[in-house]
Amino acid sequence: MRAPAGCKLVGRWRIVEADIWDQDYLDLYGPATVVIGADGRGHIAFRAMQATLDVEYGPTSVAFEWIGFDEGDEIAGEGDAELLEDGTIKIEFAYDNGDEAVLTARR
Repeated sequence: MRAPAGCKLVGRWRIVEADIWDQDYLDLYGPATVVIGADGRGHIAFRAMQATLDVEYGPTSVAFEWIGFDEGDEIAGEGDAELLEDGTIKIEFAYDNGDEAVLTARR
């Protein structure tokens, strides 16, 4: 699925905050980032986790399912991201096992 022309979340974002982890933990293996592509795909990496995203678009939000690896273990889940008035995005990130985190990212 291609992003609608007006989707404001397409691009690379730096994850700068999480409700359950500090920044050093987020950046354990490099800068924590999320990339929302215009082609229905994306990528997220923080801590020891890397995952690909399958994205559905709205003008100021996206929803996604994800699958990846964390310290060699296969993991999956879903989430969504919404553009806030201050130009950051709020990402609600849920693991299939029930763990959840709220992340904040900026360009």
